[in-house]
Amino acid sequence: MVKKLHRPLVEAVLTNLIQIFNENRKADQVILGTLKSNPKWGSRDRNFIAENTYDIIRWWRLLKYCLVINERKFSEEARFWEMIGGWLCIQGYDLPDWPEFKNLDPVKILALYESENKTRKVRESVPDWLDELGEAEVPNWDDEIHALNQDSKVYIRVNTLKSNKAEVISAFEKEEIEIEEVSDVENALRLKKRRKLDHLKSYRKGHFEIQDAGSQQIVEYLDVKPDSFVIDACAGAGGKSLYLAALMNNSGKIVSMDVEGRKLKELKSRASRNGVEIITADLIRESTLDKYQGKADYLLLDVPCSGTGVLRRNPDAKWKLKPSFIDQVRQIQASILDDYTAMLKPGGTLVYATCSVLRSENEDQVKKFLSQHVEFELLEEKRVSPAETGFDGFYMAKLKRVK
Repeated sequence: MVKKLHRPLVEAVLTNLIQIFNENRKADQVILGTLKSNPKWGSRDRNFIAENTYDIIRWWRLLKYCLVINERKFSEEARFWEMIGGWLCIQGYDLPDWPEFKNLDPVKILALYESENKTRKVRESVPDWLDELGEAEVPNWDDEIHALNQDSKVYIRVNTLKSNKAEVISAFEKEEIEIEEVSDVENALRLKKRRKLDHLKSYRKGHFEIQDAGSQQIVEYLDVKPDSFVIDACAGAGGKSLYLAALMNNSGKIVSMDVEGRKLKELKSRASRNGVEIITADLIRESTLDKYQGKADYLLLDVPCSGTGVLRRNPDAKWKLKPSFIDQVRQIQASILDDYTAMLKPGGTLVYATCSVLRSENEDQVKKFLSQHVEFELLEEKRVSPAETGFDGFYMAKLKRVK
């Protein structure tokens, strides 16, 4: 069966790529904006646009190899057309007689794509510097970068304050959405096929949240108890704070902090939908850390990081990350560990977490912190391997303040 291409859909992919690469916009935001711009597109059209945009970004270097394109940058529209045409050829489409595809040779493209002589950095489509860093810092880098190049799965967390697994599964079945349980993650479910969920009645009622299983594991790792005082110090829009509240059965107090007020505003809305009553949002200011010094029973530090553990969700980060940014983020992580841990009371528990697979952001940071803070001891640490679990890549370390 011949796969037919519709030019408006291909042009939408083209527009996405130009905005992502030439205007340095985030891929997920660009794709969302494109899909919203034409509500008449059906699910098949929307999937074509989103999936092909992500895949071309993900396999950017491999595509340049297959097309024998050596330029480090290219902004001409014709070059983007060639990249799209090369990818569609690899996907089994018969290229139409469009002028933008006239210079492409499908036979040569497929021969290079199927060649087994490609180096890892070409085969897995990563920049030289990131491949070298991964080799130096990541256990089983070959397997991990391969896993990070696969399509991301959609996971949800059942909100036990309002529902349970059986009810959520039943609600999904009524919507003819296939979903399955996830082993080793208490309240996680996984969609068998990517679907839009925020329009569902069960979502609007707060019966579930969209949250990766690895992220859920970080919250479970803290092992909070009801009636405790918990600080989520890098809360963002509060996905982990909401899960903490559920595990505490809405009993106790959670202070969710962030440097961005718009994220905390979103958290308040999400908390209302989830039926969470114990969260206080607090914008981080100069005096914030002093206000809570020595008060928290539990402290969650899900710190800013390189995001190398979530490349499958953000494939454009492979091409936008720079070594200088990773150096900068390591300094921020060390500063947060040094300063924020003063909010934990003696006997309290801390979890330091990242969505990075790099040792220098993970084990090395914790080791350095412990060498300078004798009042803390390491209880345990854990890596969530994308290759082994299919989840995003996470690191977490559990520490205790002993004095």
